[in-house]
Amino acid sequence: MKRFLKVQYLIFPILIFVVLYFFNNRTSLDLTETDKAKPVLIDSVQNQEVNYKYGFSIDDFQLEEFKIKRNQTLSVILSKQGVSSKLIYDISQKAKKVFNVRKIKSGRKYAMLYTKDSLKTAEYFIYENTPKEYIVFDLTDTIQVYKGQKEITKVRKQISGTITSSLWNAMLESNADPLLSMELSDIYAWTIDFFGIGKGDEFHVIYDEEMIEGESIHQIKVIAANFVHRKSNNYAFAYTDGEKEGYFDEDGNSLQKAFLKAPLHYSRISSRFSNRRFHPVLKRYRAHHGIDYAAPTGTPVMTIGDGVVVKKGYQKRGGGRYLKIKHNSVYTTTYMHFSRFGKHVGVGSRVKQGQVIGYVGASGLATGPHLDFRVHKNGVAINPLKMKSPPVAPVSEQNIADYNKVKDHLLMELDGGVKKVQDELVFDSTFQRLE
Repeated sequence: MKRFLKVQYLIFPILIFVVLYFFNNRTSLDLTETDKAKPVLIDSVQNQEVNYKYGFSIDDFQLEEFKIKRNQTLSVILSKQGVSSKLIYDISQKAKKVFNVRKIKSGRKYAMLYTKDSLKTAEYFIYENTPKEYIVFDLTDTIQVYKGQKEITKVRKQISGTITSSLWNAMLESNADPLLSMELSDIYAWTIDFFGIGKGDEFHVIYDEEMIEGESIHQIKVIAANFVHRKSNNYAFAYTDGEKEGYFDEDGNSLQKAFLKAPLHYSRISSRFSNRRFHPVLKRYRAHHGIDYAAPTGTPVMTIGDGVVVKKGYQKRGGGRYLKIKHNSVYTTTYMHFSRFGKHVGVGSRVKQGQVIGYVGASGLATGPHLDFRVHKNGVAINPLKMKSPPVAPVSEQNIADYNKVKDHLLMELDGGVKKVQDELVFDSTFQRLE
């Protein structure tokens, strides 16, 4: 018996060893066989350059790009691509919650993705709704419509220039988007009269420009600037103080002043800003680029900001008694349907924020007493209720230390750009003397 147990003790470890050896070899064999295929597969994926557009691997399709022509609708476009009437109807129904297909506009880009075979079947129609957004119409069996966003990259740029004729031309000469001049006029609206800038004024700007697929989409954010007007520096630094974002000078003071939220008290809005409003008197649709405040006759109307009265008059078939005030080189406001004007208010008068300039009435084309209030920014009508209210207070004490760090860093970058321009001017003048 003891002998049998000894034999068992000897055989059992041997059996375990054999089983483990066989299992390990089998596993290593399986892994080896699998690993032989995997690296090749992984390497092929890693080395293969995949081209993506609209969220698709474009190499899997035939891609063709077009522009919407005049009077082209979704139905017209897809019919020419061989898409059945039933599928066009189904896809337009699917689109209702995502995009109004009637708003497809001429001149916009669109793309078709076809199968990579001789049949060349249309599988996807992609409409570029904006430079950033596109709408995908899935024409396969799944039949779905969804929105997509293009990848946006921000490129930090720095430019400097000297005005010889106009700011717009100076921007072009500096190879910058001329729309940057509009951004600067907005930032410095309360500091510099951009109608008064002239030859010899300089600008030094650091800004971010949004790009899609290597092309600018004309979305610009000024980070820091110095506008040298009449040999005087005017710095502006973008900073977010708590929840408020604005532009501040080198001492942390805001460059902007706020407008009053509304030009009168005790009123209600009877009509809003619209590109197509049914006129209660004319009985037809037309644009209404203002806000109507219904209020009793005689309610005082105040100017929403400091400025100069540039127009005063009467329009029998329009705004009745009205005033137009220029606040700066960017903003003007118009007040219409007065019952009477405020005292000592005429063309050329300087008015202060909150000053009474007239009284609510129903003069001109009106069905009842109200104020028609309008705001123009750079000559274009904007919705007064959507005007951004910039911070007017300086940077808060709790954030001033952080602001100074940000400002000092940007100041060094700006001054570096100034020095570079000065060095180039010295080099040019020296080169001309040598010639």
